[in-house]
Amino acid sequence: MLVGLALPIMLVLLIAATVAGMPMGIAMIVSSIFYLLMAGRDVGLAAEQVLNGVFGNFVALAVPLFIFAANVMNAGQISDRLLKFALAMVGRLPGGLAQVNILTSLIFSGMSGSAVSDVAGVGKVLTNMMIKDNRYPRGFAGAITATSSVVGPIFPPSIPMVFYALISSTSVGALFLGGVVPALMIVVVLAIVVGVLAKLRGFPVEEAIPFRAFPAIILSAIPPLMMPVILLGGIYTGAFTPTEAAAVSAFYALLLAVFAYRSLGLKEFWDVVVSTVRTTAVVTLVLCGAFIFNYVVTVERIPMGVFAFFDQFELNAAMFFLMINILYLVLGCFLDVSTIMLVITPLFIPTAAALGIDLHHFGIVVVFNMMIGLITPPYGILLFIIKALNGIPLGEMIREIWLFVGVLIALLMVITYFPDLSLWLPRFAGLLG
Repeated sequence: MLVGLALPIMLVLLIAATVAGMPMGIAMIVSSIFYLLMAGRDVGLAAEQVLNGVFGNFVALAVPLFIFAANVMNAGQISDRLLKFALAMVGRLPGGLAQVNILTSLIFSGMSGSAVSDVAGVGKVLTNMMIKDNRYPRGFAGAITATSSVVGPIFPPSIPMVFYALISSTSVGALFLGGVVPALMIVVVLAIVVGVLAKLRGFPVEEAIPFRAFPAIILSAIPPLMMPVILLGGIYTGAFTPTEAAAVSAFYALLLAVFAYRSLGLKEFWDVVVSTVRTTAVVTLVLCGAFIFNYVVTVERIPMGVFAFFDQFELNAAMFFLMINILYLVLGCFLDVSTIMLVITPLFIPTAAALGIDLHHFGIVVVFNMMIGLITPPYGILLFIIKALNGIPLGEMIREIWLFVGVLIALLMVITYFPDLSLWLPRFAGLLG
């Protein structure tokens, strides 16, 4: 009798532990081990899933390396040079600093793969620049910083896409290239929206930087700008795998900060290492819990149950995508990215495959959905980070964020129902059949 109750008791325990404040990774490990005990299965299976899923997977090594590269860039003042470059390029456009915010997020995303790193690093600086002397409303400054940072995990490299590759057995390189066009579309559309708002609300235009200063600014920015070129070029040409690309990115960032710019001393390097280890430990804990939890999900045939549920409605791919988008947009308001990706997403991958949906396209849509969740109240973790770092009241940002959320949802629908926008570049590179 207890065997039949093992799954519902595990789910109740997971929810109770999470509500009580236990970290998600630990909650998944504890509840899954409890399930193994009640179901009469070997508890050693938990360790086996961790060893095979996390430590036995070469792709997982890319995550700490990308985290390290992002921390080096923030500590090594590399982002400052990118900021000056963006200011020179688009500062004279309507809503200059907001445009700089968008372009800087795109450039920085080619190195970090993390929206949080963007907001906490160069995003913090830009937000302070925007609100200084009341040049921009505080809520707008925080909202555009949060919104532009969602480009980070969509444009390669992308830590969430590495997670997705782990659970779906898809190509990391194809996912990376598949995110290029959607990310560029976000940047272009946000730039247009900001330009229109700047005209309507009278936002200031930055003083034009003299053209004679451009060569020095561009030369200073070329080394960090080469990082995404090296990363994508290496993957495209087959020179190295995505995991090796992460190692190259980390090493290249370190070379720039230590030798080229001499802005990273021993103390700063130690802080970078400590920060990377802490973040990696949290991520690894979640991964460990997710692989054990997903083993239980597989044993209980829950993905097949999900497929049967959708199959009874005779849904086609378009209707399935609509339901998935609605579900993920709602979940994004309350759950963090790692939980949605590692716990929820595996339930729908078999159904997507059965409906003939390309799993690389499905992954890009899923990641896009989760990035919108990062800025959607009431969870909106990026808004909370900006509040903590820049002191902007949450209510002011929430009032400004809805327009940007609406724009991103519209773009999400375009990316969802026009898969070639995401897939043509991986196909051109020969990474898809």
